[in-house]
Amino acid sequence: MTGSAEREKGTPGRLAELLIDASTEAVDAASGHSGGVYLRSSTPGLLRLAVLAGLPGPLFRPWGRLHADSKFPVADAYRLGVHVVLPNATETMRRYPQFAASLPFQFGSLYVPVIGRSTTYGVLTVLRPSASDATEVLCGLDRMTRLAEELGGALADLEDEHKDEDGPYVAWDGEAVCVQAAATYRPERRMARFAWDPATALVTGDRSLHALLGVEPAEFPGTAQALADVVAPGDAYQVMAALRATAAGKPPPLPLRVRTADGSVRLLDLWTPATGPLPPDGGYPVSGVVIEPGPASEGDSAADLLPDGVFCLDRLGLVTYANPRAAQLLGRPREELLGRPLWEGVPWLNQIGCEDQLRGALLSLGPVHFHVRRPDEPEQGRDEGRAQESYASDWLAMAVHPGRDGLTCTVAPSTRVAGPPLPLVPVHADGDGGPANGVTSLAPLYRPIVLAIALTEAVTARQVSAVVMKELLPAFGGRRLAIYLLQERHLYLAWETGFPQGFLAPFDGVGLDARLPGVETLTTGRPLFFDSMQQLADAYPGIPLDAEVGARAFLPLIASGRPVGSAILGFDRSRNFSSEERAVLTALAGLIAHAMEKAQRYDSEAALARGLQQALLPRRLSAHPQVETAGRYLPGTQGMEVGGDWYDVVEAGDGLALVIGDVQGHGVQAAATMGQLRSAVRAFALGDRPPDEVMSGTNHLLIDLDPGQFASCCYLRLDPASGLVRVARAGHPPPLIRTPDGRTRVWDIPGGVVLGVDPHAQYPVAELQLEPDSILALYTDGLVERPGVDIDDGIAALRVALAKAGGPAARPGGGGLGGVADRLTATARHAADRPDDIALLLAARRAKPGRHP
Repeated sequence: MTGSAEREKGTPGRLAELLIDASTEAVDAASGHSGGVYLRSSTPGLLRLAVLAGLPGPLFRPWGRLHADSKFPVADAYRLGVHVVLPNATETMRRYPQFAASLPFQFGSLYVPVIGRSTTYGVLTVLRPSASDATEVLCGLDRMTRLAEELGGALADLEDEHKDEDGPYVAWDGEAVCVQAAATYRPERRMARFAWDPATALVTGDRSLHALLGVEPAEFPGTAQALADVVAPGDAYQVMAALRATAAGKPPPLPLRVRTADGSVRLLDLWTPATGPLPPDGGYPVSGVVIEPGPASEGDSAADLLPDGVFCLDRLGLVTYANPRAAQLLGRPREELLGRPLWEGVPWLNQIGCEDQLRGALLSLGPVHFHVRRPDEPEQGRDEGRAQESYASDWLAMAVHPGRDGLTCTVAPSTRVAGPPLPLVPVHADGDGGPANGVTSLAPLYRPIVLAIALTEAVTARQVSAVVMKELLPAFGGRRLAIYLLQERHLYLAWETGFPQGFLAPFDGVGLDARLPGVETLTTGRPLFFDSMQQLADAYPGIPLDAEVGARAFLPLIASGRPVGSAILGFDRSRNFSSEERAVLTALAGLIAHAMEKAQRYDSEAALARGLQQALLPRRLSAHPQVETAGRYLPGTQGMEVGGDWYDVVEAGDGLALVIGDVQGHGVQAAATMGQLRSAVRAFALGDRPPDEVMSGTNHLLIDLDPGQFASCCYLRLDPASGLVRVARAGHPPPLIRTPDGRTRVWDIPGGVVLGVDPHAQYPVAELQLEPDSILALYTDGLVERPGVDIDDGIAALRVALAKAGGPAARPGGGGLGGVADRLTATARHAADRPDDIALLLAARRAKPGRHP
């Protein structure tokens, strides 16, 4: 659980206590029904669910681990340090479609980062009923924020106490601790145990017996008749008859319902632990429990008599009540159900389809109805009545009615319910295609939705293939995947995984006239399914096989009637592809085909744009003996990789013109516009026009070229001899200056609107005297802007980095100004996710003429 010995011993310790208290208080404060705390783990970038309040852990284990850079609300709250408010399912789907697809239920959720002394430890989260908009949950959010602040401070103090230990103390590496959320209603319940030995006629009880019966130990005679008189004064004969029947080996099948002197209800549950021949001296010893259950007993007694099964679960999934009919239909004695998790008491209900329904009821607090199939044969240990029952149907109709404190479930044979059973799709975890003890699932029917959402973020053919491997293979138990794409009437291998090395090489580039299943599935447009490798060999005599045992599916990739390629799915064992599985796989093939077609268009356009941009960016910067310059460009990693950022250095009379700009958008159009603007600015600069005229002229040109396009720009002219800098900017981030003593500042100069918007825009000119060995830094917003972070904070961070990078003169062997540029862009260059492209231009004035790159 933590990095300390507490975790090794498996005891919750102080850390778990803090997290449990915060979770349960947050659920109550935000009017939720469940919640918990995600905490950082000892694995960098991995969050673990540490505490789960009001929900059963086994049902939510798939969400127990999240990477901090994943596109889930918990990850955003942790990584960005912001509150995430999702009042309803609509808002969740809009902002976090993958999260919404994994839990497609009607509920709202709140996420607050837990921060202590500038360290983010985790995220406090609450799940609650849906709200129409965020304003309805703001009050609860404020309370959650205070709780998160208190928790963050306590965690910081706890870590300080253990700062000498190796690794972070406040971290979580185990499974979640599951606790009950605060209940809205808990009926009082008292109980006491006793034993009666017919041989001695003595009754003995635990400490609670005399208190429950309201008699002092010295006043209680300790006989069966005395017990009957005190337990049920008006029904003593009934109690005595039940005691004698139990001693004779025939205990009552249900708890005996009697009344006290004041008319309140008591339950008397009797049984005998003895076996073997009946003793001659009075019968078996009798054990019993006297229960004062409170108001709920009336409902329980009534439910015991219902012809349909009724059972109740608390919010952790424990069975708190089951009537005799429920035990009969579920095939388990009541004593094996009560107090156990449902999936332990009834193992054959431990299947994905049931889990989905229970998750929906727990999260949305709305009733759900579904059908589930019982095992084919009665199981060992069932009571005789259940074993002898003749099933009219293998299906049971179940309904789950959730409340704030638990679930009430009904179960009945499906022949008693109008309408056919729901079509459940078998899922075979071992991939053999055979029945898995009746375990079925609706999950594959959700796969087209999940896969479609994931494919929207894949833009290259390789990314599409990776998504298919990640989402499709695990869903159906596959182990092998190959994707071929069509080019000039030949199929070329684009992706493979799981096949023996080199096995697919002979099939790379096969023509459409080859008699192979991967070819014919595309030419005919029909998917081909082979339940065994023998079936495949019989259908295509002589075809090379990569395994002797297994199953194969060949899917055509066709988008809007246009052939794109084919996909091969391989399974390690033989299997029977059901009609539902075939339909789902065929639908998924269509999604993959459309994504691949889009990816091919992207690859073509990206190649064109990359070539265009490389041709338009300067191969080398104009030089001057007293000025050193360095420029860097990094493309974005999302969507089209090529954008409209550019920079240039141009001779302007006896000085140098430095320019940097950012054209709106990405792709070929942005790159083309960037090239035209660069050419225009260069022409103005060669004429040594003042900065304001350069901005105005470029602004008019852009409006004439493309009225719908706009760009930001910063243009400055540097006189190397005097150090005078004159600058104008159009909606662009302000330059930074680093003085020789290492101090940095933002040159906060006035500016005009972005280019391409207002033909009458004015661009005021500012002046600055640049000291020798000072550095000017021009940059685009991609270097300083991040989602959820204020751009001023990004500029401040760049100032700090520029101060640390140092001037080239102070960095012998550091690569000159180019080394400074590399250090400023190092983090962005190694980032896996760059939402925007980045341009950086540095210039340093030298006191004496020197060499420069």
